Amino acid sequence: MQWFKHKGLGVVTLLLGATLAFPDPVKALDKLDFNVAGGDKDVESALRGASLLLAAQDEGTTNPQDLLASARAEYGRLVGALYAMGRYSGVVTILVDGREAADIPPLDAPSTIGTITLNVDPGPVFTFSKANITPLAADTKLPEGFRIGGAAESDVISGAASAAVDGWRNAGHAKADVTGQDLTADHKANTLSADLTVTAGPRLRFGELRVSGQERMRLNRIIKIAGLPSGEQYSPKELEDAAERLRRTGVFSSVALVEDEKITVPDVLGISLKVAEEKLRRYSYGAEIGSSEGAKLTGYWLHRNLFGGGERFKVEGEVAQIGAQDSGVDYALGFTIDRPATFSPDTTGTAFLNFGHEDEADYVSDYVETGLGFTHYWSREITARVGLEYSQSRVQYTSTTENYSNLALPVGGNWDKRNSKTDATQGFYVDAEAAPFLGFGTTDSGFKLEVDARAYRGFGENDRVTFAARLQAKGVFGASIDNLSPDYLYYSGGGGTVRGQSYQSLGFTSSVTGDTTGGTGFLGASFEVRAKVTNSIGVVGFADFGQIANDGMFGGDTLSHAGAGFGLRYATGFGPIRLDVGVPVSGGGSGAQVYVGIGQSF
Repeated sequence: MQWFKHKGLGVVTLLLGATLAFPDPVKALDKLDFNVAGGDKDVESALRGASLLLAAQDEGTTNPQDLLASARAEYGRLVGALYAMGRYSGVVTILVDGREAADIPPLDAPSTIGTITLNVDPGPVFTFSKANITPLAADTKLPEGFRIGGAAESDVISGAASAAVDGWRNAGHAKADVTGQDLTADHKANTLSADLTVTAGPRLRFGELRVSGQERMRLNRIIKIAGLPSGEQYSPKELEDAAERLRRTGVFSSVALVEDEKITVPDVLGISLKVAEEKLRRYSYGAEIGSSEGAKLTGYWLHRNLFGGGERFKVEGEVAQIGAQDSGVDYALGFTIDRPATFSPDTTGTAFLNFGHEDEADYVSDYVETGLGFTHYWSREITARVGLEYSQSRVQYTSTTENYSNLALPVGGNWDKRNSKTDATQGFYVDAEAAPFLGFGTTDSGFKLEVDARAYRGFGENDRVTFAARLQAKGVFGASIDNLSPDYLYYSGGGGTVRGQSYQSLGFTSSVTGDTTGGTGFLGASFEVRAKVTNSIGVVGFADFGQIANDGMFGGDTLSHAGAGFGLRYATGFGPIRLDVGVPVSGGGSGAQVYVGIGQSF
């Protein structure tokens, strides 16, 4: 949009809708000069970034007709870039073999183009002599630069207009709009007067949600999951939340909420929901390899909409420690069903049943576990969860067999501010869970606490170097090592704890069985420096530390070890392929350990 006529730019562009045939031209462009007066590198960089001709040159375009079209469109692009920098008296000339591009008729393109010269005089930065927008809703925050004396950048004006409209929309006035604008440039004083008027319109309420596009999903469940509060005051956030809830189910490939153009008398705004459903079923598989723990194969089968209400049913399987150095093969099978909008639109109910067999160096365990849980989404970044879980296992040690069973009440939360779940370069992640548990028979009762915190900081262009750190603190309180099942104890060594040390190599000796056992506490720390060599290849240096205790998280006797090494990453669409090689640094161990998997180590 051009708000006013300004000196030096009187170009009129003619758009033609006809299809024209031209003889095949000689394709040649010898030279493209881009000259910006004033010597301001930031201005020149912005103009070069906006240039269609430079982009065409980078793409190897030499066709004269295409080059002329780009040259004629270049005026508007460069003037728009100047306006964005608050420069309203700039002069742009584009010479095509010495002729002004704007003067060459579109139907009379030259058969060859040898030289194109762009000359830009940016002119001075204009400042606001007036910066006014009225009326404003309460608590509306305008851009800081929208003030008298501030640089009159067009983006600042647009930002002020958007902020004013959003302020009214957040207050329930869905049809608020900028209905008047008086923008006047004073080229002698190098100032711009900006006076905008907003019409708020009436405060509106949500009407009934109209749904289309569903195939197998039941209408009442779509409305329940969306959670749009019909009859209540309009809110853009409620629309965003409704769309996010529907996408979160995984049932839909497309979700679009559209506001009615017209108001239903007296104050109702209808909302249309258009959805497209994903395929009902999908499957996935993965593999990891460690030199001491062997290979691990994982996979799952998923039904996205089991009963037509968004229920996700997943069957997961795992075979691990294939070819492990000191243990046999582990396997597990699990069934999980999730139901969105249970109790509230933001609460998902979960039920699960898992079976497994673990063949470790010091014990063999067969287990079953089941439970119910609920996850509440406070926001896109913060969730809370609570559950009731029962587990039972039969564990064969070298000299004895023990049966363990307990009932646990885990309560946890998750705060995820990472910019990527598979390859983060900025942000942080924190997961914490507390679980009192009641043991049956010879199994002790107690309290379990686990915290996993991670942080990421990228540096340089496109975060080419990233520092990543992780801290794990886990502990069981009020229970003895000798009266807890192995899945309530903590080991250290291998991928996920200390790379460079053998898998689960750090442990205590049980006073009952005489076998190596885990501790009641674990403290782990990891640090990585990740550097991108190319867009797809990266290198990593890492150091890991692990400590276990036999009384709570830190009490009693403690054992620790450390490892360090280097790795390679190869970026893919589903996360980087990871290759790490680690060696022991302290706490025993010998030889290098190799780890291969998908995704960053944390």
